[in-house]
Formats: sequence, C-alpha cells, structure tokens
Amino acid sequence: MGSGIGARTRIAWFYLAPKYPRTYLSLRKVDWRIVLGIIALNTILLFFYRQLDYVANAHTRSPLLTFTEEAVGGLAGFLVFPLIYLVAIRFPLPSPKWRLNLAVHLVAVCLISVVHTTLIAVLRMVLFPLLGFGHESYGYMPARYPMEFSHLFIYYWVGVSLVYFFHEVLFARERELQQARLEGNLAEAQLQNLRLQLEPHFLFNALNAISAVIYEDPRAADEMLGRLGELLRQLFKEDRSQLVPLMREIEILQLYTRIMEARLEDRLTVGINIDEGAKQGLVPQLILQPLVENAIRHGMDLKFDVRIEIRAQCERDSLRVTVRDHGPGIDDSKPLAFGIGLRNTTERLQRLYGGEHSFEIRNASDGGAIVEIRVPFRVEERSTDPSMVAESGVR
Repeated sequence: MGSGIGARTRIAWFYLAPKYPRTYLSLRKVDWRIVLGIIALNTILLFFYRQLDYVANAHTRSPLLTFTEEAVGGLAGFLVFPLIYLVAIRFPLPSPKWRLNLAVHLVAVCLISVVHTTLIAVLRMVLFPLLGFGHESYGYMPARYPMEFSHLFIYYWVGVSLVYFFHEVLFARERELQQARLEGNLAEAQLQNLRLQLEPHFLFNALNAISAVIYEDPRAADEMLGRLGELLRQLFKEDRSQLVPLMREIEILQLYTRIMEARLEDRLTVGINIDEGAKQGLVPQLILQPLVENAIRHGMDLKFDVRIEIRAQCERDSLRVTVRDHGPGIDDSKPLAFGIGLRNTTERLQRLYGGEHSFEIRNASDGGAIVEIRVPFRVEERSTDPSMVAESGVR
C-alpha cells in the first residue's frame, strides 16, 4: 500500500512540477525599486501599528523614535534580501530536489536571521546617536536573536514566495510568447504550403493549355511557352511574402492572361478597373489567378467568347475585389463544388484574415457569375516607387 501511494505521489509530482532547467533573473536584473517599495510600505504600516498601539494603551512615545526603529528594521531587511533572493533561485523549492533544497532554506533562514539581527543592532548604534536618541539599548542580545528569528522566519518565507510568484508570472509570459511564436511559425508554414500547392497546380493547368494547341497551332503554343517563361521568371523573382500590393498582383495576373489570350486569341477579353486608392492595398499573392482561371473555364457565353471584368475599390477600411464573367452563371440546383484553386484560395484567406474577410460567389443580375473578396485594407510600411505605379498599366 505504501509503495503504491509513493508511486502515485511521484507520478503526480512529475505532471505538476515545472519543467527544468529554468532561468531565474540574476541579482543585477532585479528591479530593486520594487523591493525597496514593498519594504518601505511594510515599514510604514508597522510604524502606524506600533505607534497607535502606544496611543491605545495611553503611553506617550515619540513618533520619530518609533519610525526610526521600524526604518532600521526595514533597512536591515533590505540589506539581507539579496541573500534571501540568492538562496531562493539557487535552491528552488519548486524542483524535483525540493527536499534537499528545503533543508538548505532552513539552514539559510537561521543564518540570515543572525545577520539581520546583528545589522539592526549595528544600525541602531550608528543612527540613534545621530538622530538625538542617544545610545538606546537594543536589549539583551542573547534573547534578541531568537526573538527576531520569529519575525525574520515569517518575512523570509514571504520573501521567498514573492520571488517564486514573480518568476512564475515571468515564466508564464515567456511561455505565452513562445507559444505565439510557434503558432505564428506554424501558420506561416501552412500558408507557405498552400502557396506551394497552388504554384504546381497553376503550372500544370498552363502546360495542359499549351499541350492542347501545340499540334493545332504551333505558333500559338510557342508564344504561350514564351509568356509562361516570363511569368515563371517573375514569380521566382518575387520574395516569399504572403501579401503583395494589388498593383503587383495585377501585373502577375496580366502575364497569365496573356498566355490564355494566345490560346483563345480574340475570344478572350479581360477588363481591369482598379481605383487609384486600391492599388497599394495588400492582397495574398496569386489570389486572383485561380479566380480568373475558373472564370475562363466556366465563363464562356453562347458565342464561345469569354469576357472577364476585374474590379477593385476601397470601401471604408476594407478592400473589395471582384472577378466577373458573362457565362451561364451558377446552377443553383446543384451544390457548389470547389476545385483545388478555389479551395486553396478560401483556406489562405481564412488563415490570413480569420473572420475579418469575406468570400462570396453569386450570379450577376444580368448574367454570369461574380466572385467577390473583401479583406482589411492595409498597405506596406515601406513606400512604393511611384514609377512602378505608372508602369503597371492598370487603369
């Protein structure tokens, strides 16, 4: 029975005890103003307690004398606190070695009590004559040491508890910061994974489109390969940031639409209308290409023409981007199925913006389908070269 209880105790301690090693603050990093403030507050409270005790018992006593006595005790406490702090951090009680460390603390409190009482006696001998109180006796010292030990014993454990409490708050904050960093790194890795999924998907579809015309129209296929090479060159030149200015996203998109124009020739028309204030708004990189690709695939009208309109504008604190085609629209009688591109798009938006974005696909009132994205309007902190805006070709 006893061994079972001991085993359970060890298991409980394994789960409840903090993980080690822990790094406690060194003496040099302690904010001694806080320590001094706590001791000063305690000194003032003790002064009022003792002085009012004299008044309550109809005794006459100088308030300055009472305050000096308590101030001397507080000063001695401040001087020995570094010793208490060093014992607390070098022999931590919340530790697997707590039994051994507790024994060290019991020895330390006895020794520090002797130092504390001796300091009080010395300080009284030095300060009392300077303040005009003469050589007021501190009493019979062999009795003073055990008497002051009872007080110091309490203050010692209060001080040790405050040291551990402060560090628990510090450790908890560090754990939160570390957890936030880990979650941020995980989110970035997930977003990067989604982008890496999108790029091969886009490349596969582009090559598939080229292969469809390579025998029928070698000239068009050759032109498409050249434009695909330019697009890939631009993508590889980009940094790996998740957000880019809308102006830059449109430039990449135009390289893609030029590939599809070579395939569809005059049957594809892409209109782009971007408000001036929206050009620098940040959007997820390659967010428009799957939408336009989907519009090309499903947006042919009865004449087999594809007309796509891309619009962007700022509305209060949000950026609204729409991609519209003039095809048959969405069949409301069937559930809307998302392919890799649209599913990837919705997942990236959710991870980047959470509940601060909206993604909607609906039929237009005069025919065709509209995809609408709303995201918070944000811009890059660094300024953008005005010449890039002039050369973007976005109207």
